[in-house]
Amino acid sequence: MQWTLVIPLKPLAHAKSRLSDTAADGLRPGLALAFAQDTVAAALACPAVGDVAVVTNDALADRELTALGARIIADEPAGGLNTALAHAESVVRRSRPRSAVAALNADLPSLRPLELARVLDAAAEFPRAFLPDAAAIGTTLLTATPGRELRPEFGTDSRARHRSSGAVELTLDAVDSVRQDVDTGVDLRAALALGVGPRTAAATARLLITGL
Repeated sequence: MQWTLVIPLKPLAHAKSRLSDTAADGLRPGLALAFAQDTVAAALACPAVGDVAVVTNDALADRELTALGARIIADEPAGGLNTALAHAESVVRRSRPRSAVAALNADLPSLRPLELARVLDAAAEFPRAFLPDAAAIGTTLLTATPGRELRPEFGTDSRARHRSSGAVELTLDAVDSVRQDVDTGVDLRAALALGVGPRTAAATARLLITGL
């Protein structure tokens, strides 16, 4: 099964505020863009992915992610994360009504294409499925097979909310790169330990933070 991935990305100027303990205000937008670039590049290299659509209103992200091969969908509702995902899903499904669709976080700089393929292959067995994040509280991936709605419930305690919504929780070993999103300095250190993509590596090299 080939998947269309929908990746939401808020305006870079407002992204990654929880990294304030690790990166100064002027560096966080560049970090957020680097995370997204490495996530998109890895997703496009995944054999189970047919295409990637990024939903964003950020002009710089639009330009840089289009250059990598992503399709950009304007966040016309501007109503928050789940509204953006539902909008992007509807746009994708208007042109590809029988497409399998997955929502993927934009902050997975360690993402490895073959690990993502394993997760998507497992998700294909269920109408809706999700992968919890490394903290086992949130969600990094939510999937819906053809004919099913994503019904995203991202945000606080999204693992519990996706499970309550009827989505199947995927329990897979050795897919750490798909689970390690980056919200805090601790998360960033964990991602760096796994190994990050080239853009994140370059961006984090500029952080003058002891111990990073």
